[in-house]
Amino acid sequence: MSSELRYTANTQLEHLHARYTGTGHADLTKYEWLTHQHRDTLSSIVGHPTLTSYLAIADGEAIGRVKFEMCERMLQPCGPPPAKDD
Repeated sequence: MSSELRYTANTQLEHLHARYTGTGHADLTKYEWLTHQHRDTLSSIVGHPTLTSYLAIADGEAIGRVKFEMCERMLQPCGPPPAKDD
């Protein structure tokens, strides 16, 4: 019974990871997780016109400029990656 439950749980977890790439895994570093979170937030802002308009009004800039800056920030939202330890 427990092996059947384990198989079901692993299958569901694999399905979630395939469907939602930002859900993470055991070997995910803090930097990678933060990068996923920032990119998800920025893409949500760009994808929702009301949020983009709100930020444009708050910053006193054009909506196109806000979208451009958000897309630019998606490249490295948390700065350069840390040095890898071998």
